[in-house]
Amino acid sequence: MQITLLLLSDVYLCMSSLFSTCLYIRHSRRALLLRALSDPNTTLLHYNSMSVNKRSLKRQKESPSSAGGKQPKLTAERGRESGWLLKEVTELRKDAQGCEFNKKRLRYLSSTQKIKQGSDGVLYWMSRDQRVQDNWALIYAQQLALAEKLPLHICFCLVPRYLDAAYRQYAFMLKGLQEVAKECKSLDIQFHLLSGEPEQNLPTFVKNWNFGAVVTDFNPLRIPLQWTETVKKHLPSDIPFVQVDAHNVVPCWEASEKLEYGARTIRGKITKLLPEFLTEISLVDTHPHSSSQTAKPVNWEKLLSSLEVDRSVGEVEWAQPGTSAGMAMLESFIDQRLRFFATHRNNPNCDALSHLSPWLHTGQLSAQRVVRQVKREKNASESVASFTEELVVRRELADNFCFYNHNYDDISGAYDWAKKTLQEHAKDTRQYLYTKEQLENAKTHDQLWNAAQRQLLSEGKMHGFLRMYWAKKILEWTASPEEALSIAIYLNDRLSLDGCDPNGYVGCMWSVCGIHDQGWAERPIFGKIRYMNYAGCKRKFDVAQFERKYAAMKEISKKDTKKSL
Repeated sequence: MQITLLLLSDVYLCMSSLFSTCLYIRHSRRALLLRALSDPNTTLLHYNSMSVNKRSLKRQKESPSSAGGKQPKLTAERGRESGWLLKEVTELRKDAQGCEFNKKRLRYLSSTQKIKQGSDGVLYWMSRDQRVQDNWALIYAQQLALAEKLPLHICFCLVPRYLDAAYRQYAFMLKGLQEVAKECKSLDIQFHLLSGEPEQNLPTFVKNWNFGAVVTDFNPLRIPLQWTETVKKHLPSDIPFVQVDAHNVVPCWEASEKLEYGARTIRGKITKLLPEFLTEISLVDTHPHSSSQTAKPVNWEKLLSSLEVDRSVGEVEWAQPGTSAGMAMLESFIDQRLRFFATHRNNPNCDALSHLSPWLHTGQLSAQRVVRQVKREKNASESVASFTEELVVRRELADNFCFYNHNYDDISGAYDWAKKTLQEHAKDTRQYLYTKEQLENAKTHDQLWNAAQRQLLSEGKMHGFLRMYWAKKILEWTASPEEALSIAIYLNDRLSLDGCDPNGYVGCMWSVCGIHDQGWAERPIFGKIRYMNYAGCKRKFDVAQFERKYAAMKEISKKDTKKSL
């Protein structure tokens, strides 16, 4: 933009003042957040208030000419050889051997707590956390078995169908479990794969193998909670049934005893508890007490070929299943992308994200391990703080919402103000109306939305910033808020590697129903729900660049996404 000499001095003074104010808020906010994450006694009041000030200045700082900006060069950290992370973590686990287990991580679901005498082993019913190491539930199960000098067993119940999950998610999960089974064999832990619903098979399995205790992990979603409750009713009354939250850093029931309104109400509670729970995780070592019976071997190839799920949604190449691949992705994040996370994470054209969600969702990677390793990096403090906010506070807020709100995937689970405003605007005229099939196949007038949907179709993921835009446009282009939420959840659960997850449900509820948000200026269709549009995205990043990246996939179809087996 050209300006006259007459206005130059005034513009210069204005811009200088704006730059100084932004710089002060940025560094003050960063300092307060870092103090809050390290010092549980630090108040977060000023941090929250400055977040509002920062947002008010954000639009003034951004312009279309600077959208996207210069792409950072991603290079590995000097002095580190490939595989350094696993070596470091292995030593850390060994050093933590013998550390006392914090029993606030568990809760007894049974009335009895004493292991039945004369039993033949302890069982860990693996469900949400599909890994051997860095798994608090398995660590506790091994401690119980060691105390009674009993063999240790793990079982996983493979259900034939789970919500809208397709072959993509099942294959990723089963190939990760194959790695679990292999590691169990090396540690003399028996791994069992049971087919069918847990409530139908698990109690009988426990009785037949004469297990003296059952330990399981925690999942706040409706179906896994029902599984746990039914298994509890059918287990023998003299067998302890223990649940351990091995997924969250701060156990869900310890973080809060109620439904939290938003990040600002749960952040302080979690921060206060981090020193107690964000500890090193000890090694699951070779089990010294062998079982007289061995588990039935699993034919993994036959199992994959026999799955009766939708195979039109095929596997992806970028995300290899299993804990080993997850650790490799974490290593590359720390070495190459972490230092750009704070400044570039909202730019879909910049590779600044962790890409860890598939491994975190399946429990093939521990969030606690991830945050501990990230916090060891001393040269990226701002990014460490931002990433910890996302990985711990926001992620555990999602578990809180799903655990304490049984309508976590329904309009009825929204706040009263949101339900009211959506109802008032439900019959507003929509300029565009699309069917579920049109949306799934990226057949809209909006090329940015289409590009984001094509990314989801082909890669099983979507950039976090675009997920918000994507879901909000579904609200704008469907006949009702109920239909919009249903379609958004369906597409996410069916196509995304991290589908069927509390983060996904809360993301859709935030976009469509304003969960963990506030009322904004009223407008058609959205009412007071936060609005996002194409022009706003253009101010954030180079939209045309992202559209071009996925333009070659315009004719994508279900046939194109199917991977030959």
